[in-house]
Amino acid sequence: MVSVLSIQSHVAYGHVGNSSAVFPLQRLGIEVWPVHTVQFSNHTGYGAWTGRVFDGQAIDEVVQGIVDRGVLGTCDAVLSGYMGSADIGHAIVQTVAKVRAANPAAVYCCDPVIGDVGRGIFVRPGIEEFMREVAVPAADIVTPNHFELDLLSGRTTRSLSEVEDAVAAVQGLGPRVVLTTSLVTDDTPDDAVDLLASEGGRHFRVRTPRLDVSVNGAGDAIAALFLAHWLDTRSAADALGRAAASVFGLLKRTEEAGSREILLVAAQEEFVSPTRTFEVTEV
Repeated sequence: MVSVLSIQSHVAYGHVGNSSAVFPLQRLGIEVWPVHTVQFSNHTGYGAWTGRVFDGQAIDEVVQGIVDRGVLGTCDAVLSGYMGSADIGHAIVQTVAKVRAANPAAVYCCDPVIGDVGRGIFVRPGIEEFMREVAVPAADIVTPNHFELDLLSGRTTRSLSEVEDAVAAVQGLGPRVVLTTSLVTDDTPDDAVDLLASEGGRHFRVRTPRLDVSVNGAGDAIAALFLAHWLDTRSAADALGRAAASVFGLLKRTEEAGSREILLVAAQEEFVSPTRTFEVTEV
């Protein structure tokens, strides 16, 4: 049994953070230990929400309770996403250290949420620097979008070769696997979007049709799915192909329904048996 400790935000209604990552992992047969950094009624994209943000001490307390159960050595990976504050970030990185002390083979997958094209940087001041200087160097796997890859590498990338150089710069910070999502380069067709998985000096691309859908939580889902399949195959190329197929199926179902929230439950078969698969090409 594979176990993943997922430290992310949580919403009661809809699917972002842990609400987007936990169920796909469970559907793939992974035991998930969710630790919530916030508990909100819904995601903030609605403009109004209720609930509260937890601090680093709250994270430490929950993790210590898991430590006290004597099970940390059975944890295979830590997954993190949006960090509301550097305080929470430090608690997550300290948790990673505890997990690695109990199980040296455990990996840390960090989705370095900072911003996106069109929205710019949307995290609090200090988070971008924390990601670059602390979280990303501690990670084995990172899953930035194209905008975040540029920020982390300190570059502006347009060509595929520039993207590969940026990936190498990010890998130079520490991670050995980089999944770049929402990738648009000079040779990406207008009706498509690329994903690039990079490991061991090799780069693998999947190109999927661009969908007319804009929802929150898809990035959280693909980070979780990529981690799950990488843990299963230890191959960035295989993990990319499987995760891309599942997320495309999920978003296609969501687009067809005209839903503002990703149809995580209704489209759950896409996680185990995607409707459509895509070629993985080494570039």
